[in-house]
Amino acid sequence: MIQFFSQHQVLQLLDEKLTAVEEHFLKKKQLQQIDTKVTVENKILKGNELDENWQLSQFWYDDYTATELAKEALIQVSEKGTIALIGCPSLYYFLKKKSNDFVTVKLLDIDKRFEAYTDDFFHYNYNNPLPPHIPNKWNKEFDLVIIDPPFLSEECFLKCALTAKYLSKEKIIICTGVVMESFVKKLLKAKKTNFTPKHKHNLGNEFACFINYSSNRFTFAEKES
Repeated sequence: MIQFFSQHQVLQLLDEKLTAVEEHFLKKKQLQQIDTKVTVENKILKGNELDENWQLSQFWYDDYTATELAKEALIQVSEKGTIALIGCPSLYYFLKKKSNDFVTVKLLDIDKRFEAYTDDFFHYNYNNPLPPHIPNKWNKEFDLVIIDPPFLSEECFLKCALTAKYLSKEKIIICTGVVMESFVKKLLKAKKTNFTPKHKHNLGNEFACFINYSSNRFTFAEKES
C-alpha cells in the first residue's frame, strides 16, 4: 500500500532531517575544538612546544637559556618565594619544573593561549602597565621579576619597566636587546651580565641579560670601579 504524505508532513520530515544533520556537524565541530584545545594545552604545559606568534613578537628561549634563567631565579628567592614573569612565557615551564611548586610563579602575558596555566596566568598588555589594569595587591609583592619586553622600543621598555618596578620588592632580571642597555640602566638601575640569552630561532639582534642585584652566577660584564 502506498503511503501519501501531506505537504505539511513532508516539510516536517525534512525539518527533522536537517535538524539531525545540523546537530551531527555541531557535535563534530565541538569535538574538534576540544581536541584542538587539549593539543594546545598539552604543548603549553610541556614548555616550548607551542608555536611562536611572531605578530606578538614571540621568540622562545632555547632550553639551555630557560634552564639557566630558572636556576638563577630560584637561587634568588627563598622557598615559598614569589616570581613574576613579564613577556617571557617560555620560561614558565622550566621554573615550575625546577621549583616543584615550592615557589609561586605568575605569568603576565598578552597571549591568551596561556590561560592553560589557570590562576598562574594574568592577561597583560604593556600599554596598560599599572593599576587598575593590574591588581593593586601586587604592589611590591614579588621577590623577583623577570622581564623580556616584546619590542625593542623605548616606549615598550618604559611601560614594562613601570610594571616591573610596581611588582618587585627589589630584584629584577631583564632580557632584551643590547641596543636597550642605556634605557635598562636609566630606568631599572641594572647592569649587563656575562650571561647571554639565546633563542630557539636565531634573531638578528644581539641580546643580553641585565640584573639590578649582585649574583655569583650572572656576574657583571664590566667590573665596578
